[in-house]
Amino acid sequence: MLYLHGLGHFHPENVITNRFLEELDIGSSEGWILERVGIKTRRTALPLDYIKTTKNKDPRAARGVCLYTNAQTGGRAARLALERARLQPRDIGMVISGSSAPDYVTPAEAATVAAEIGADVPCFDLNSACSTFGMQLKFLSDMRPGILPPYVLIVNPENVTRVIDYSDRKSAPLFGDGASAAVVSASVPSKMVFEAFFCDSNPLSWDKVRVPRVGHFDQDGGAVQGFAIRKTTQLLRELQELYPAGYERFKFVGHQANFGMLKTVCERCGISEEDHWNNVIDYGNAGCSGAPCVLSQHWDDLRGGDYIALALVGAGLTWVRTMLKIVE
Repeated sequence: MLYLHGLGHFHPENVITNRFLEELDIGSSEGWILERVGIKTRRTALPLDYIKTTKNKDPRAARGVCLYTNAQTGGRAARLALERARLQPRDIGMVISGSSAPDYVTPAEAATVAAEIGADVPCFDLNSACSTFGMQLKFLSDMRPGILPPYVLIVNPENVTRVIDYSDRKSAPLFGDGASAAVVSASVPSKMVFEAFFCDSNPLSWDKVRVPRVGHFDQDGGAVQGFAIRKTTQLLRELQELYPAGYERFKFVGHQANFGMLKTVCERCGISEEDHWNNVIDYGNAGCSGAPCVLSQHWDDLRGGDYIALALVGAGLTWVRTMLKIVE
């Protein structure tokens, strides 16, 4: 069990539309993109002229033109989470970060985010690609009482468009940038509680989704899509079985991979449109920041009696589930 005190999110202002992608002349029309992945727009920390001119052929160059660092986007999300928690950076006792495309191999990105907000505390990274947010929560929930400081800041900055090849019609329409943050505690109570954690992985399939140290994002699209649908469906059904009494106030947030995948999961699990919280249509696949950004965007909608099921999958292959329960 882990208490939630605040959530924050941030998305860069540059918008990649389907028309923009069609004009890149990579064989993807507006209609084809919308039909295949259900995404209309996505955000990027890259200048649109840079993408149009270079198609990001050399991802090493992207860092030099990027409008934001991961520390800056993570810092913006963190400040909103702290504001909602009614806390200051000095109240945070630990910072944990995770990203599919970190700025540095060394140091831990948590250190750069902590420096950005002025938190001089222990920092480390915990990363499992798109399931990272859930894995971070699971890790903290398993800590023995008394080990953790009163408040821990979890940050997930994802400027993943820097590693996208915009001449690749399979990956270019999928991804967007974003950052999320959460203030959690194992000891300070809150009306918002994460519980019912479970995680696992299939490391024999580690090569199905990859981002090389210097290179572009690459995946076995068919295999990953099938895995995401099957595993998300399984995780969501497990949570439905665990919480039958709360089903009338039951919401679902999944990994924001693409809308088609999420729609299939909802159909299989009987989740109505109004009970499916998502942002992938407008923001694309923002990696591990996607699901927590959805939660943050619904911050003012959270009310007593809600049960929000999180079912997340990622490279590795990894999967994790948890329930956010709002106490009456």
